[in-house]
Amino acid sequence: MGNQTILNELFLSGLSDLPSLQLPLFLFFLLIYLLTFIWNLLIISLIVTKSHLHVPMYFFLGNLACLDLCYSSVTVPRMLFDLHTKTRKISIKACITQVFFFISFMGCEAFLLTVMSYDRYTAICQPLHYLHIMNWKVCVQLVSIVWCLSVTNSLVHTLLACSLTFCESDIIESFVCDLPQLFRISCSESYINILLTFFSVSLLGGGSLILTILSYVYISKAVLKIQAKGNRNKVFSTCTSHLTVMLVFYGSVMFNYFWPNSSHYFSGDKIASVFYTAITPLLNPLIYSLRNQDFKTAFQSVLRKISPLK
Repeated sequence: MGNQTILNELFLSGLSDLPSLQLPLFLFFLLIYLLTFIWNLLIISLIVTKSHLHVPMYFFLGNLACLDLCYSSVTVPRMLFDLHTKTRKISIKACITQVFFFISFMGCEAFLLTVMSYDRYTAICQPLHYLHIMNWKVCVQLVSIVWCLSVTNSLVHTLLACSLTFCESDIIESFVCDLPQLFRISCSESYINILLTFFSVSLLGGGSLILTILSYVYISKAVLKIQAKGNRNKVFSTCTSHLTVMLVFYGSVMFNYFWPNSSHYFSGDKIASVFYTAITPLLNPLIYSLRNQDFKTAFQSVLRKISPLK
C-alpha cells in the first residue's frame, strides 16, 4: 500500500447514469421530499395544537414524524443536489458525517417502532393500568433512551469508519454514504467494522424486531377475545398501520445489510435504499393519518378554519 495514493474525496454513483433520467428523477424525488416535509410537519402541528391528541400514542407518533423529517433531510437533499449538478463528488469527512446522522436516525426509527408496539401492547392488553404505566414521565424516558442508544451506536460505527482509508476505487455504488458501500471500496482492513456492523444490526435491529413481533402476538390474542366486532376492527386498524410501517422499514433495511453479493446487488441495493431513505418517511404519515379517525377529525377542523363554509 506504500505506492498507493490515499484519497480525500469519493464519488457517489447516483441513481442512474442515463442523462435522460436525471430531470425526471430530480422532479420525482423533489415532489417526494416536499410531500414528506408537508405531511410530517402537518402531523406534528396537529399533535401539538389539538388537545385530544395529547396522549402517549400520538406523542410517540409525533416523535416519529419529527424523526422522519430529519431522516429524509439527511439523504434526499444530497440526492437532489447530485441529480441537478451531476458532480456527485463528496469529501470523506462529509461522507462520514452523513453516515453518522444516517445511522443515528435509522437506529432511532427502529427503536421507536419497538416503543410504539409496547405502547399498543399496554393499551390493549392492560387497559386498566395503561395511564399508570405509560405516564408522561415514562414516555419521555423511553424516547430519551431511544435517542441515546441510537446516537451511541452510530458514534461507535462512525469512529471506527474514520480509520478506513480509500486508495483504489473511489466510487460508492449508491446515492448515499452508508457503511456496507464504504467497506467495499476501502483498501484498509475492515474486518472489525464488518463484524461490529453485523453484530449491531443483528442484536439491536433483530432484538427490536423480535420485541415488536412478541408485542403483536400478545395483542392478537387479546384482540381475538374482544366480543364486539366494531371495537375489534378499530383495534386492528390501529395495529395494522404500525405493522405496515414496520414491515416496509425492516424489509428494506435487511435487504441492504444482509443481501449477499451478486451481479444484481447494486441495483437491488439502490432500490432498498430509496425505500428506507425517501419512501418510508413519506409513507409513515400517510399510513397513520389516512387510517386514523382522530387525525381525520383534527384535519377536517383545520380545513374548516381555513375555508369556513358559508
